[in-house]
Amino acid sequence: MTTPPPVSVIIVSRGRPALLHRCLIGVGQLWYPDFEIVVVSDPEGLDAVAPWGDAIKRVAFDAANIASARNAGIRAAAGSIVAFIDDDAVPEPTWLTYLVAPFSDPEVAQTGGYVRGRNGISFQWRARAVNRLGAARDIPQSGDAPFTPELAQGEAIKTEGTNMALRRSVIADIGGFDPAFHYFLDETDVNLRLADRCTMIVPTAQVHHAFAASDNRTEDRVPTDLTEIGASWAVFLRKHAPDEMETATDRAFSEQEQRLRRHLDAGRMTAAEKTRLEESFFRGFDVGLTRDAHPSDPLPDPNTPFKRFEHTFDGTSVLIAGRAWSKRRLAAKARAAVADGSVATVLRLSPTARPHRMRFHAEGYWEQRGGLFGPSDRAQPRVRLWSFSKRVAAERTRIGILREKQANIPEIG
Repeated sequence: MTTPPPVSVIIVSRGRPALLHRCLIGVGQLWYPDFEIVVVSDPEGLDAVAPWGDAIKRVAFDAANIASARNAGIRAAAGSIVAFIDDDAVPEPTWLTYLVAPFSDPEVAQTGGYVRGRNGISFQWRARAVNRLGAARDIPQSGDAPFTPELAQGEAIKTEGTNMALRRSVIADIGGFDPAFHYFLDETDVNLRLADRCTMIVPTAQVHHAFAASDNRTEDRVPTDLTEIGASWAVFLRKHAPDEMETATDRAFSEQEQRLRRHLDAGRMTAAEKTRLEESFFRGFDVGLTRDAHPSDPLPDPNTPFKRFEHTFDGTSVLIAGRAWSKRRLAAKARAAVADGSVATVLRLSPTARPHRMRFHAEGYWEQRGGLFGPSDRAQPRVRLWSFSKRVAAERTRIGILREKQANIPEIG
């Protein structure tokens, strides 16, 4: 059996210490045998890391520049693989095991996984391709095996910054992420710069992403400022589509205008706010036209030795099922299981057909709740008759591929 490579999990955080703390609890439950955690954060975030003491590498960084922050994480990372997850996301315990498995093939340069949304059931992103205009498209895929998607001429495989991994040597050799992208499109730029290298999508490498509030959006994903999005579009198109700037700029703005229109129609913003945001996009675009392109000088070797994260989670998983009214009793059992080093999932079923939701508690356990007769997958019928025991068995099977330690990783397809 091939020895799993050492991995550096890099988490960039700014202004969200509580979410960073929850993310770290989830990362601490990973079943991967050899990883370190690198947190790049502002002072508030570094305070949130304090309970872990010296078990986590801490990099002070307080600038609003996601690309530079990620590069700071890479400089501190001593693993042969670097994996990225956002502070408002939580990984499944098998995330790193699945995400890193394709690197057993020396030709693989980067991997990306699937991202579930706020309800923990639906997917935000699965497999996607992107072209030099920044236009992304979904790639249909069935099955769980890692795969390399079929691409059209000029496309690259798109990975998501909250669920991607790269060989450290590969990302370091191309100079890391481009600091001209302060926010947005930074990982897409990397995808295009590595378009000629092998990238694999790993469906079972999954994280849950909350889309938390930030300097640029509310918790409901309503934008509060489009300056940096506009600036990133200008940088991106200058680098990758300089001969189609006008057409591509119109498409990029149209995409944002449609997004604003949806929020306006839903009553989440006023017409005046929509106009202000449109103006901020073009102000940012003008700023982006003046930003220097990244010279792509290679990043240096790690500035600190590898710091293996020691944890007590060894692959034990428990499902604790009960009725909706047993919330406190089920939570107490879950906390006890976590204290014993098990990944714990509470399944609370009501006598309804309500759709299911999944979330990770800051106390360290997963909770899935919904109706006994309701769907836990958006492909399921809205109502299905079940007995309690059969529904519990079905949910155990459904989540088992993500929360039961797998003896065999699916073969690369």
